Amino acid sequence: MTVTVLLFASYADALGEASLELDLAEDATVADVLAEVSRRPGAASLPPAPLIAVNQRYAARTARLRSGDEVALIPPVAGG
Repeated sequence: MTVTVLLFASYADALGEASLELDLAEDATVADVLAEVSRRPGAASLPPAPLIAVNQRYAARTARLRSGDEVALIPPVAGG
């Protein structure tokens, strides 16, 4: 299956692009997306615990994906 991964802030900066298309196994989860992204050049500097949204809804790492899903990786932010 193919999913689109949207990258924001430090994720986009580190990987040099705003989105990726990933081909994953049919039983893939959000954790599989994180594993694939962590293998990309530049990923070593990424924050380890992004917020994750699947189809614009927050999701757990155990959430199952379907072909065509949109997965957003949002790095932690600080503010006050």
